Amino acid sequence: MKKILINLLLVVAILALFSCREEKYIDEPGNLVPKTVTEDASLPSITVNNVKLHSEAFGTPANTMIVAIHGGPGGDYRYMLNCKELADKGYYVVFYDQRGSGLSQRLNKEEYSEKGEEALEEIYKELKGVIEHYRTSSTQKVILLGHSWGGILASAFVGKYPNVATGLIVCEPGGLKWTDLENYVKSSRSFKLWSEISNDATYIDQFMTGKENQHEILDYKLNILASKNDITGEDNTLPQSFWRSGAVINAALYDLGNKLKPDFSLNVKNNSPKTLFFYSENNKAYTTDWVNKIAASYSSVLLQKINGVGHNGIISDKQAWQHQTMPKILQYIQSL
Repeated sequence: MKKILINLLLVVAILALFSCREEKYIDEPGNLVPKTVTEDASLPSITVNNVKLHSEAFGTPANTMIVAIHGGPGGDYRYMLNCKELADKGYYVVFYDQRGSGLSQRLNKEEYSEKGEEALEEIYKELKGVIEHYRTSSTQKVILLGHSWGGILASAFVGKYPNVATGLIVCEPGGLKWTDLENYVKSSRSFKLWSEISNDATYIDQFMTGKENQHEILDYKLNILASKNDITGEDNTLPQSFWRSGAVINAALYDLGNKLKPDFSLNVKNNSPKTLFFYSENNKAYTTDWVNKIAASYSSVLLQKINGVGHNGIISDKQAWQHQTMPKILQYIQSL
């Protein structure tokens, strides 16, 4: 009897302990996805054009600056952190999550949709503001290193601001004209992949349906849908792939693109510096014909194939980065 009573008291104590725990709600910061810089003051950040960005830099500030520009829209720079090794080679390496992306400040959908073309202009101005924040002198060389959407952004940027970047490095930008970008997205997504995403989205919606600007829920759902892609050779299931997706800016910019049909190649031919253009062996959507088609948008271009990897692996794969990509980057910068 005494043993039964002791066990009963133990159960009651455990229940009391758990009943006192604070309830957590899925739409509160930090419960579903990592906090942004507006929610966690310990994260490295800068403020550009009144938007707080997750950002950090490595190396000697006065040296040639390399700005790493992540993909998406709505990705983050975590998968690009191999580029930190360029700081050990004597360069000043800057990373930032674009507005609404990664761990940077979130903006509601109307902040993009109601501004139309100006919403894209603000993204270019944001990159310019990041450069100005870290640049120590007007003579300091600036190299833009853009991957995927980041390559498109960097290319459009040099078309608008021809005297800012000394060098331009792009890694498989999908397309600079909107029709090309649409075609690439279609060719790089398999029926099987989209079928799985559709099923997963339907399953998740049984338990949580994020409204238009419920960023935590929408970002979580976009995170959970990340998967391998046999066409592009990507694997976004690895822990180091990303911190947090930006679902609202991703949807908003694609909606704007469909409406505005932007030409990201405008003035690129005339204004781009000598450009280093990377493409991967295992991205089946990035054929030799496609490489030549997109590369034709630049004034002077050096084509470089990275063997054994897919789309993200050009930078994220440690071996490919150290033995193929980084040596070519160093060689290119030294030639400028």
